[in-house]
Amino acid sequence: MSTKLGWGILATGRIAGIFAQGVARSHQSRLVAVGSRSAESAARFAQEFGVPRAHGSYEALLADPEVQAVYIATPHPQHVEWAVRAAEAGKHILCEKPIGLNHAEAMVMAEAARRHGVLLMEAFMYRCHPQTAKIVEIVRSGVLGEIRLIQAAFGFNAGFNPTSRLWANAAGGGGILDVGCYPVSMARLVAGAAGGRPFADPVAVTGVGQLHPETGVDVVAAATLKFAGGIVAQVATSVGVHQDSSLRIYGTAGMLHVPSPWIPPSDGVAATMTLTVGGKAEEITVAVPDALYGLEADAVAAALAAGQREVPAMTVADTLGNLATLDQWRTAVGLTYEQEKPENLTHTHARRPLRRQADAVIPSATIAGLAKPVSRLVMGCDNQATMPHAAAIWDDYYERGGLTFDTAYIYGNGLQEKLLGHWLRHRGVRDEVSVIVKGAHTPHCNPTDLARELEVSLGRLQTDHADLYVLHRDNPDIPVGEFVDVLNAQVQAGRIRLFGGSNWSLDRIAAANRYAKRKGLQGFSVVSNNFSLARMVNEVWPGCVAASDPDSRRWLRRHQLPLLAWSSQARGFFTERAGPDKRDDWHLVHCWYSDDNFARRERAIELARRKGVTPIAIAAAYVLHQPFPTFALIGPRFISETVSSLECLRVTLTPRELAWLNLERERI
Repeated sequence: MSTKLGWGILATGRIAGIFAQGVARSHQSRLVAVGSRSAESAARFAQEFGVPRAHGSYEALLADPEVQAVYIATPHPQHVEWAVRAAEAGKHILCEKPIGLNHAEAMVMAEAARRHGVLLMEAFMYRCHPQTAKIVEIVRSGVLGEIRLIQAAFGFNAGFNPTSRLWANAAGGGGILDVGCYPVSMARLVAGAAGGRPFADPVAVTGVGQLHPETGVDVVAAATLKFAGGIVAQVATSVGVHQDSSLRIYGTAGMLHVPSPWIPPSDGVAATMTLTVGGKAEEITVAVPDALYGLEADAVAAALAAGQREVPAMTVADTLGNLATLDQWRTAVGLTYEQEKPENLTHTHARRPLRRQADAVIPSATIAGLAKPVSRLVMGCDNQATMPHAAAIWDDYYERGGLTFDTAYIYGNGLQEKLLGHWLRHRGVRDEVSVIVKGAHTPHCNPTDLARELEVSLGRLQTDHADLYVLHRDNPDIPVGEFVDVLNAQVQAGRIRLFGGSNWSLDRIAAANRYAKRKGLQGFSVVSNNFSLARMVNEVWPGCVAASDPDSRRWLRRHQLPLLAWSSQARGFFTERAGPDKRDDWHLVHCWYSDDNFARRERAIELARRKGVTPIAIAAAYVLHQPFPTFALIGPRFISETVSSLECLRVTLTPRELAWLNLERERI
């Protein structure tokens, strides 16, 4: 058996043939098989490029036991589906750039690779070329001085053809994704090298572009990326006009010009670049005897031989950052593909129905009066800006066992409810999941606005009822009975099942329930206040109420009223983002920094070390192990954050440990 890495090529287009030629001239890789949607195409490709086996389907290619790694060469809207399937088949993955249409698809692929223990690399072949390593070396050497400006472009004139993938909306056409990804990738690489890091993500992205009147894809586009430290990058791309597709890096002491950064010479031809310092120009050459795409294949083989699941030249984090930047560029020019729009994204990113994972771990509990179970970790729907991103997060949560979604009338000016409404309808899970709706936020916290906002929220959510309705704020000027009366009217009308209060004092909750009992009405079934191991020093937002103090905990234990805890992990206070010497995050400092909280943080770190988990897992477990019903609201912005949140489910805390964490015992 050969020790070379066995490659399968998925798809038979032009780029697949170029990659096949590269593998044939590589050192650590070998061609094993090719797969196509038709047996004829696969056979023709295999004969032309000397591939031993031809498969008439992609599924057959992934089932081939000799195939260790697959090169995905389909058009990019199909990348995510086949990358996920390849990961599930245990195949390592080299996926042609761009790895997906958007950052959300890249997240899904990254999680599939992590879950199944396979390597994932986005196929930016220039990243594996010695010329790129030389560029990084020059930047890091300091010979250019402090880097101030990066100019990079990649553009060509393809001539309009509505049937070509370059111009087709359904194929993710246009310049930004097809070749604009190169200058963005390089700008991030150079900005990172200037700061001694593998890459850097911009802190701001602005852009302009021209969209084609027939297909809506970008014909020409330019963007300005601003990086921390003052570095500015100007990037440009096009499929409708030829550009000088080069790279220029300007520093306070000199300039580097790279005439061919994206497809550098190989096969013995030297790559050249010009370094100008102090008015003197020096030509630098980099000779490469190997094939360009062979370098890429061998980079994957070398990483696997070293036991790695990422290629240092293009890591998964780098890929995710690149797609996030491309998303911002497309937003700036007004380009959203038809398939990304909320009304059209009817499918999961993996193009198959939702299905519970065999090891789904998110537990549920019951709340008296509600027929459906409620997840102990509740998905907060308050930070999803697009349907692709929302679908990626929510699909993943559901497949891990999650059943409860929390949203509010004010989140995103209604966008969050609209996105969740589309997701619920497209996935067909409304009868299975529970939805928490919050409304009547200050200054609209009154019975009239409550009813008006609830009607709007249900319309956005495309449902006729909320499983739990929670008043987002209290208004002490209104007697509790007026709130109880209007909420019961909504219950009787079938628009809500249970109700409660968020940021209500426990005294007002108790008064409301006394009124309800006297009148024979339904009372508050839940309270949703801040609750975490860290004490809320100052309000996270105006009108916030916490229930972490000893008196509140005693009240909750006595009444056993379920608590939906928001900011249950203190906004990252128990991660590496916080520390007495870390004061960049004003919000974190203002709300959570205090001597007693840092003492709790140190104890969480110590207990985490003993139990082999992270401190934030200890902080979340603290919430879930209270002697009264608790449900932790989480708001992951990335799938990786959902994964890290689930770590708390592996932690068991005793009453003694709970007391010690909260500074109520000297030792455990």
